[in-house]
Amino acid sequence: METEKLILDGKQVAASIKEKLAKRISRLSEVGIVPCLATILVGEDPSSATYVRMKGNACRKLGIQSVRLDLPSSTTTAELIAEIKKLNDDPNIHGILLQHPVPHHIDEREAFEAIRIEKDVDGVTTLGFAQNAFGFADYPSCTPAAILAIMEYYKIPLEGKHAVVIGRSPILGKPVSAMLLNNNATVTTCHSKTKNLADIVRLGDIVVAAVGKPKFVQSGWIKPGAIVLDAGYNEGNLGDVDYDACSQNAYAITPVPAGVGPVTIAILLKHTVDAAEKYAKRR
Repeated sequence: METEKLILDGKQVAASIKEKLAKRISRLSEVGIVPCLATILVGEDPSSATYVRMKGNACRKLGIQSVRLDLPSSTTTAELIAEIKKLNDDPNIHGILLQHPVPHHIDEREAFEAIRIEKDVDGVTTLGFAQNAFGFADYPSCTPAAILAIMEYYKIPLEGKHAVVIGRSPILGKPVSAMLLNNNATVTTCHSKTKNLADIVRLGDIVVAAVGKPKFVQSGWIKPGAIVLDAGYNEGNLGDVDYDACSQNAYAITPVPAGVGPVTIAILLKHTVDAAEKYAKRR
């Protein structure tokens, strides 16, 4: 008899996170604080504009203030950093998100580093990365945190499991590897130079796909009973995993869309509320 597949419903996980946030936002309003997220969009990339709009809408629905800063594609690194510093100095702004990628002539890393750690709710600074690696980051990168939140919501144990992460970006592959390791999983991080990739992925009790290529992970790569978390989002609403094929072997799998994506946004909102609460205690 075929075992019933568990669909890891990101919308359900996100709704649970937002429900808890609503109560916290209400308590902050009693002391005159409205959590506020500032988003910065440089240039006119349509995908980035869509992401920023989605984040703004999610803020407003929950009662979080959203401040959007649109800068022309001609903006220099120095000009962008100057705008970030203004947001750093504004006590009414609790979180700052620089939408990436930025235009090629901008030093993205230098811009990220300009965000103060207490407002780095997207987990993009090197200090935030280091804190996450050591296991005490206030605001780990949102997509890795979303992956862990899904696992926690569905009570999927990590301890002693072999997790295979496909991807090594500084805001997804590397931080999620560290977070899984900190939760006592044994972690193998794969990348474009990994040899015999399919054979390695086939060893994974947990597989995290974060490679940015549509339907990259094939059914034969997934061992029976594995947990598959697809952190990819590609044109045509396609993930990094061949969902229909891989779900035949997987015990549990995230769909795309409605998987990791909604939880990533919910985590961003949570981090913004966390930052507002910390500000309330400091003032």
